[in-house]
Amino acid sequence: MQTVAIRDLKTNPSILTNSLEKKEYTMITQKNEPIGIAISLDDTLITNGLKTALIIDAYKKGFLSLGQLSKSLNLNKIKSMKMLSLMGIDVIDYDFEDDMKFMDSFL
Repeated sequence: MQTVAIRDLKTNPSILTNSLEKKEYTMITQKNEPIGIAISLDDTLITNGLKTALIIDAYKKGFLSLGQLSKSLNLNKIKSMKMLSLMGIDVIDYDFEDDMKFMDSFL
């Protein structure tokens, strides 16, 4: 998360624009005190709401497991997997190359 002061935004508003284009969260401060957070708008945020969007983003970044995502959204794992699948988000993080390396070392 990037932090930017109000006074910096007055002189260089592109700081915030660049952060939003990168889909990063930006904390805005005034006199070194947080006063807000800026987040970029996307389909997930609009369709599912802020809480769900933040939880899904944390899952995609690997900060939450499927179980933690399910618990946070008050869904069972099957419903969570269906929701993620419908959104085009991988449910299982699977690296075929790792398996091939294991198989090569095994044989």
